[in-house]
Amino acid sequence: MVEKLISSIDSVYIHQQAKDAAVTSRILSLFPSSKIQWVEEDSSLTHHEGSLSAHTYSQSKRKLYITPFKGQFFKRCPGASQRKALTCCNYHVLNLGLQCNMNCSYCYLQSYLKTPVMTIYSNIDDAIKELQDMSLDHGQKNLRVGTGEVIDSLSLDPLTLYSRPLIDFFSRQKHWSLEFKTKSCHVDQFLDCDHRGNVIVSWSINPQEVIEHEEHGTASLEERLNAAEKSVRKGFPIAFHLDPMIYHENWKTNYEKLIQTLSLRFRNANVQGISVGTLRFQPEQRHIMRERFGMQSWVTQAEVFPSESGKLRYDSHLRTTMFKFAIDKFKEHSPWPVSICMETPETWIATYEKYPTQIQELKPLFQPYRL
Repeated sequence: MVEKLISSIDSVYIHQQAKDAAVTSRILSLFPSSKIQWVEEDSSLTHHEGSLSAHTYSQSKRKLYITPFKGQFFKRCPGASQRKALTCCNYHVLNLGLQCNMNCSYCYLQSYLKTPVMTIYSNIDDAIKELQDMSLDHGQKNLRVGTGEVIDSLSLDPLTLYSRPLIDFFSRQKHWSLEFKTKSCHVDQFLDCDHRGNVIVSWSINPQEVIEHEEHGTASLEERLNAAEKSVRKGFPIAFHLDPMIYHENWKTNYEKLIQTLSLRFRNANVQGISVGTLRFQPEQRHIMRERFGMQSWVTQAEVFPSESGKLRYDSHLRTTMFKFAIDKFKEHSPWPVSICMETPETWIATYEKYPTQIQELKPLFQPYRL
């Protein structure tokens, strides 16, 4: 697992200010010295004029940069800033890096990133200190925190081992929960950690046909589900996100098979919830997706339209059709609550005929909430 990650990275850049960090010591022990470069100034690494070319973006996934982060680690989910257009589930994010080593055709980072390297923030102690300070004022609130907004939560974790101090911190939080969201199968590095059952390991999943066609460099569906079963055996709650659901010729058959598989294999597991979402991306992302993945991709072929949030999406009728199909299939096979991710109030009404605050099992997630 670690060896495969090491071989996939051509160069590791370490900022001098990160020289005393624990993650730096680990990186130096894992990588051959020929791959290591020390830097004192990061502008040439992190600042790129204009949008990244397809080639530069692809190459960024083979370059790793270790540096301290000087901003705020913790913030609200981006959906919260678009409350007029989207219905937000009161999620919070903790950013410990930027970019990932996988190559999903639809990844929104293609339109978001301007830096031609993957970045790991070396000062995780500062991130945990930030959480500790917040817990003094907000420790009694039910806070949901995830680490997978601008970096996969676990795909690089065998290198950083950041999961371990995070689990340790959250094991002391009575009302808070932490979610690792991933498309990898990397869980072995933390399964021996003591936890209080408030660390959720979750997978963004799709049918294997979609994974092979669109989620390049990710773990297979079977690898993800095997990792989920490992986590369950160690007492970790789990969750699944069918997001983004991608329209293709056999989408109904493939998604029904996936839902049946989940329901059978995890019937007795502590599944915290299911979320579903459909394809969405920024308009400026389209050209780089076409350049990187061609017109054979189901994503670049998609007929999409501007939405209220500014992103391109399937039309509202198709989105509602896909959501209703998935939700109905889950109702047939499992008792798990299903929510819709990053969607409009109108879509909720069209799908459920009510707002999420009117759905008993989802109401706690969607009630107005502020820190």
